[in-house]
Parts: sequence; structure tokens; C-alpha cells
Amino acid sequence: MHIMNYGFSDILTLLGSLGLFLYGMKVMSDALMKLAGDNMRNILASTTSNRLYALLTGFVITAAIQSSSATTLMVISFVNASLLTLTEAVGVIMGANIGTTVTAWLITILGFKVKMSAIALPLMGAGFLLTLSKSNDRKNWGYFTVGFSLLFIGLQFLSESVPDISNNPLALEFLAEYTTHGYLSLLLFLAIGSILTLIIQSSSATMALTLLMTYEGWIPFDMAAAMVVGQNIGTTITAILAAFVANFNAKRAAMAHLIFNVIGSVWILILFYPFIEFIASIVENIEGDSPFVKAAAIPIALSLFHTIFNLLNTILLIGFVPLIVRTVERIIPTVIEAEVQIDEPMFLDDASIKYPQTAIKALTDESARLLENAAYKILAHGLRVHREDLESDRHLHDILESHELFTTHIDIDQIYSTKIKRIYSKILEYATELQSLFKLSEEEIETIRNLLVADRLLVQVVKRMKPLHKNIEYYIDTDNESIRKEYNALRHGILKVVREIKRIGPVENLPEHLEKLHQQRKKAKKLDVLLNGHIEELIPTGKITREMASSLINDSSNASRITKNLVDIATIIYKPKDTLISKIDDKNAQEYPGDAKINK
Repeated sequence: MHIMNYGFSDILTLLGSLGLFLYGMKVMSDALMKLAGDNMRNILASTTSNRLYALLTGFVITAAIQSSSATTLMVISFVNASLLTLTEAVGVIMGANIGTTVTAWLITILGFKVKMSAIALPLMGAGFLLTLSKSNDRKNWGYFTVGFSLLFIGLQFLSESVPDISNNPLALEFLAEYTTHGYLSLLLFLAIGSILTLIIQSSSATMALTLLMTYEGWIPFDMAAAMVVGQNIGTTITAILAAFVANFNAKRAAMAHLIFNVIGSVWILILFYPFIEFIASIVENIEGDSPFVKAAAIPIALSLFHTIFNLLNTILLIGFVPLIVRTVERIIPTVIEAEVQIDEPMFLDDASIKYPQTAIKALTDESARLLENAAYKILAHGLRVHREDLESDRHLHDILESHELFTTHIDIDQIYSTKIKRIYSKILEYATELQSLFKLSEEEIETIRNLLVADRLLVQVVKRMKPLHKNIEYYIDTDNESIRKEYNALRHGILKVVREIKRIGPVENLPEHLEKLHQQRKKAKKLDVLLNGHIEELIPTGKITREMASSLINDSSNASRITKNLVDIATIIYKPKDTLISKIDDKNAQEYPGDAKINK
């Protein structure tokens, strides 16, 4: 009997056939990711909290790249980088579950109905010729065609290398022992489906094996359907493994994926037999054969089962996304990260540079952190204001006129060299690496350039604060009311912008905050006592000495530039994709041609 002679070489052939199938799927998926991956990631990154849109996004991406694992891994990376919220991620994952059913139909129709293996070699030849093209797009279409052909050649080899048990009653009797114990058998085959998917790391490959086993008469329709349910659970392990080294939000996304699929498995097992009878009746009406009677009818029945099950599971649970999110938030609590020293980057890690979208988000977050932490401390303390007062609702005039003793000492040089200079250099290094790793779009290059302009302006602001801080320290406690009043006006002008930046909140309020900041930029010119003509009132009347006037002229010019630069920095960091921002660098160069020397 053939089954008894199935030796080691036959097992290797079977594994080789499976390997060829998997490799074909990988080549096809990788080529599609190169052709449209950036657009897909941009679509994914812009997914809104609208659950239906998120679901559709997950479906389209997974159906296109033929890998729910790839979609899920992208989702995990995007949640880790805060490009997707947990609610959005759950919607995309639900869509990915439906998208993965396209693979089963592809194999069923083209593998068993059309027999693509007959034209796979000519197709591969055409694909190979395309790979020789100088055009990257044509080359990738070539690799896609080669991968597509390999997939069906692998499927053909799999079909030929599985043991022939159809004419072996003893083997079928052996299998029958495990398929006739009702729910115990269902649970056994569900576990087999999960374990196979976990080992192979591809639900598509497990589905192909399941379809082949049913087509060859190895297992009946009901046990194959149980294996498909198991594959839905097994495929979540990939996401869990990926999230293991990510942050708590990414772990929550992976857990939500598991919960969603486990709930689906529970209700389908409860309604299992009526459900598969329903599927069988549909197939019998369409095909004329019942999957319970004819093995050749099982592949289409299994594909239909897979699709309807995932569709129903999504329809049933999409309304419970907030509940799933709350559940995973309870299971995986928020982890308060150990405070990273401010002189070390927090967001510029290896995980974030996996995709251009997550890398640009990391650059944006690191730049915002530089502004909101080290630079904020320098600005507040450098202007002799406690950060608590600045963040309070107290009127700035009252804070500045307060005679409370300010004892906080700040060494701007020391903070710059230990807290800002290092992060600034790391941002430059990261941006350079990002641009060398990926072929970026013009918009992405513009965004990176804008962020680097903002960081450079921030360095200029910090360096300008040093002489201003020194004279504020000297004059703010003087008995000369006129000079004290002038320096308080400079402090007020800068602090108004700093306070507004600190108050920038949700994205929907961003235009309102930016408009207020731009109004302050227009007023910044009035801080310069030479430009507003105020110095001509102070010197002739003897209100201030000529030494005071000299300091005030320099410091008021610095205060005006600091105010304008802070508005430009906030505009860029909080709205880095605005292409009009590219004019900011040129505008500053025209307003202050000497600024280039400050960076040296």
C-alpha cells in the first residue's frame, strides 16, 4: 500500500512543496508591498476612528498583499508609534480577518477549478523578463508574477506529494476514529489548525493544506471547518510575538486581536452543526454536490464557510469595539515608563525606523519633546518664571509684577550641552539614516526638512536666551522702574507665546492655537525698541542710562527674534506636513541674515 511506503524522502518532498508555496506567497506579497506598500501605509496611518472605514482599510490592504500577518504587524508597529489608536487598530484587524478569506477563494478557484499550474511556467517566464527591466515598477510586477506562479506550482507539488490514502481503507478507518467524537473531534481539529498555523506562521499556507486534505478525501467537511476556526486563533500568535517587545498599547492591540478571534470561535462552535449544514445547502444549490458527500465540493464550501464566518463575526462584534478596548485596557494596564533622561532620545529607536511613516512620527515626537521639556525649562527659568505659574491660570502681568522671591538658578550653557545638543545631533543622525534607508516621496522629504528647520531654530532660540537671561537677572531687581518695565515687557512678549505653545492640545483645536500664535508673531516687531522708536523716548528724558539703553537695544532685538522663532517652531512641529512651512527658513534668513552664525 502506498501509504505504508511513504518514507523520509516523501516527507522532504512534502515540506519542499510547502516551502515553495510559502516562498511564492512571500515573493508576491513583498513585490506588492514595494509597488503599493507606501500608499497602503499612508492610508493606514490616516485611518480615522470611524470603525467602518478602519474595517474597510484592513480588508483592502490584506486582500491586496495576501497576508493578514503583514497587515497585523503593520498595525502593531503603528500603534507602538501612536499613529493608530487602539480603537482604530481593532477596526483594521477586523477588516484584515475578512481580507484573509480572499486567499482561500484564490486557491479554491485558481488551484482546484482552473488548474493554474498548467500556465504557471509560461507566466513565470513572462515575470522573469519583467524583472530584467530597468523600471522599478515593471521589475516589481515581474517579481509579483514570479511569486504568483511559484505559489501555484507549490500548490500543484503539494497536491502530488500528499500521501495517497483515498484507496487505503485502513488509513481512512484510522482517521475516522478521530472524526466521529462530536465536539471532542471539533476541539481536536481546532487545536490542529491553531498549532499548524503557529508552526508555519501563515494562515494562508495552513488553509492551502486544509483545502488539499479535504480535496484528497483525508478529512470530512466538518473537521476541516474546525481547522479553519483554529487557524483564526493561530494567526493571532504572530501579532502577540511581535507585540511582546513593543509598548503596552501594542500589546493591547495584539490582545484585542486574540479576544476578537476567540469570541468568534466560541459562538461558531456553539452553532457549528446548524451553520455548516447551512453552508452545505448553499454549495449543493450552486454546485449540485454536497460537501458531506463529495470531497471535490469541500474546497468551495470551506472558502464560503471561512468568508461568512469572518463576516458575521465582524458584524456581530463591530458594535462592541469600545467594550473590547476597555477589556484589554483592564487586562494590560498602562505602564508608566521609567523617566528617560532628557539627554537621551525617547522616540528615535530601531522599532520606529521600520517604516517611513513611523520614523517621521518619531522625528516629530522627539522634536516636540525637545521643545516641551529642555527648551521649555530654559525659556521659563531664563525669564525668571516658575513653570507652575506659567501653566496656571494666573494673568501674566500678575506673575511678572509679583515680588515673590525667585531662587531657581539656571545654567543655560550646561542644559544646552547636556540636554539639547545631544538630542539635536541624534535627530540629525536619525533623519540622515531615514533618508538613506527609504526612497521617500517629495512630501515626506519636505516634512523631514521642515522638522530639521524647526530644531535648528530651537537651537538658535536657546543660544539667544543666554545674553537675555543675564541682563534680565541684572535689571529685573534694579531700582530703576523704567528699565524694569522694559524688561518685563520683553518677558511678557515671549512668555505669552510660550504659554500658548504649552496649551496646544487636541488636533481639532490646533488651528485656533496656531492662529493665536501667528497674531503674536505679528506683534513681535513691537518688542524691538529700535524698530518701534521707544528708545528715543527713554534716553533723552534720562529715564535710563546709555549703558542700559545699549543692553536694551540688543536684548529687545533678541526677544523679537525669539518670539518669531518660537511661533515658527510650533507651526512646523505641530503641523509638519504643511508645505508652505518651507518658506519659514527663507523668511528668517531674510529677516535676520546674521542668524546663520549662531549655529556654529
